[in-house]
Amino acid sequence: MPHSSGRSGGPKPRRRNRRRGRRLKTVDETSAGGLVLDRLRGAAAIIGRLDRRGRLLWSLPKGHIEAGETAEQTAVREVAEETGIHSRVLRPLGSIDYWFVAEDRRVHKTVHHFLLEALGGELSDEDVEVTEVAWVPLGELDERLAYADERRLVRRAVDLLAGSELPDLVTAARTEVSVPREMIDSGAGGHAAEDGAERA
Repeated sequence: MPHSSGRSGGPKPRRRNRRRGRRLKTVDETSAGGLVLDRLRGAAAIIGRLDRRGRLLWSLPKGHIEAGETAEQTAVREVAEETGIHSRVLRPLGSIDYWFVAEDRRVHKTVHHFLLEALGGELSDEDVEVTEVAWVPLGELDERLAYADERRLVRRAVDLLAGSELPDLVTAARTEVSVPREMIDSGAGGHAAEDGAERA
């Protein structure tokens, strides 16, 4: 009598793991911030945050746009909260968008950046999300900022400032850069791992 192929015979078929194939929820987030310049110092206020590996990554101040705020209002508020500096918007610099995963979400983030002028205040790292803050000469930002897209915005700002009401900042920026731009763009000069740094 032939062997029956009932449930008890042979290995059981494997069930597909539904969790493994589960898609993350995709959400859109919008933030604003920018490059805040101090005319007297010839420098910009930037913030440093520690990543999961304990590396200090420097970036431009920015944060979520709250209900009822314009992007410009958010940029001024976030600069004040993250650096302690009060400022005013001079003009838009451009927008950056990128993706990252946070917990069970896949986030598409858009950040609107502005060129701002410092009006007063004292540099402060009281914001819990900020590890350090610093005034950095405009010409050194290309070396200090962790993300290539923010470095490109700074270069754009330098070009926009040429012939403007802040020519002293442009002069400082163009004479203080010590690392050739080609090296920075190609990841040389200590920036090899920067573009892979986690963002939020």
